[in-house]
Amino acid sequence: MSDVLVIGGTGLISTGVVRQLVAAGHDVTAFTRGERDTEVPPSVAHETGDRNDDARLADLAADVAPDVVVDMVCFTPEQAEAAVRAFGSEISQYVFCSTVDVYARPPERNPVTEDAQRHDADHHVSDYGLNKTRAEDVFMDAHGDGAFAATILRPWDTYGEGVSLNHTLGNDTYYVDRLRAGKPIVVHGDGAGLMSACHRDDVARGFVGAVGNEAAYGEAYNVTGDECITWNQYHRRVAAGIGAPEPELVHVPTDVLFEVAPDRTEMLRNHFQFSAVYDNTKAKRDLGFAYTVSLEEGARRTVERLDEEGRIEDWESRPFDDRLVEAWRDATTDVLEGLA
Repeated sequence: MSDVLVIGGTGLISTGVVRQLVAAGHDVTAFTRGERDTEVPPSVAHETGDRNDDARLADLAADVAPDVVVDMVCFTPEQAEAAVRAFGSEISQYVFCSTVDVYARPPERNPVTEDAQRHDADHHVSDYGLNKTRAEDVFMDAHGDGAFAATILRPWDTYGEGVSLNHTLGNDTYYVDRLRAGKPIVVHGDGAGLMSACHRDDVARGFVGAVGNEAAYGEAYNVTGDECITWNQYHRRVAAGIGAPEPELVHVPTDVLFEVAPDRTEMLRNHFQFSAVYDNTKAKRDLGFAYTVSLEEGARRTVERLDEEGRIEDWESRPFDDRLVEAWRDATTDVLEGLA
């Protein structure tokens, strides 16, 4: 077993990682800003501070003396470089939480394997994906230089207790109330694009399987959902999972949504507009990764927590969706009548 330092131990995925590391017998320290209530076992030690403070990282390396660092909140190459300076000579392994957004979009072929083309400065969809790509390179260069063994994990559309569910117009919780009320749900394009959500407990299993695992040294892994479904199926399965009626889906072209709702479509622009499926074979082989929480079950658990915390917004608080649905239906009728 290892002494593991988790940088960012109270987020969605990292809470699951910390719990499962403890269950596996590791000694765990969580390094956070101390701004969230934690839902982790009492055996977890806590350190607070700013991960952008180089001196604080150096102190952690000396005081905690971890064998392995699991970094859940590194988003830039500069943060990665600071981590290498702080921990490079002190640890045996660095596990980096990256993202499937490092891959070029749209993918050249599906399913996407770990050796697929990644973003570069001239061909990238989002700065987030480009910065994660560059951070990966920093850690892999450190691996090649012998500073430590680097392992990279790439989740995609992770959800679970503590957050809401994604949809075409963001991740606001009013979406749940619209489903329950039988209100029309806006879907980008024809809803046939492919996606694969994954519950955080399954994603966490991949991280825990990487810790101290020599087969994972110098490797990158997809840790994503195994249910390859369309967005139409997604909404129907979420509705079924939370006991809502069969949803009425209203399909609006993606480029139209970008124009009429620029402040609501950042995730759609950067992530969900592209149909993609990610191959988890490598993570299953090396890390013991497994997809065990169905979307229906995961949606039920996620919404139960939102209900317990009183966080579900009333659908009437967001009138834009109904305005958009009405305008799109009127426009469609005008086109059909004009061409009849």
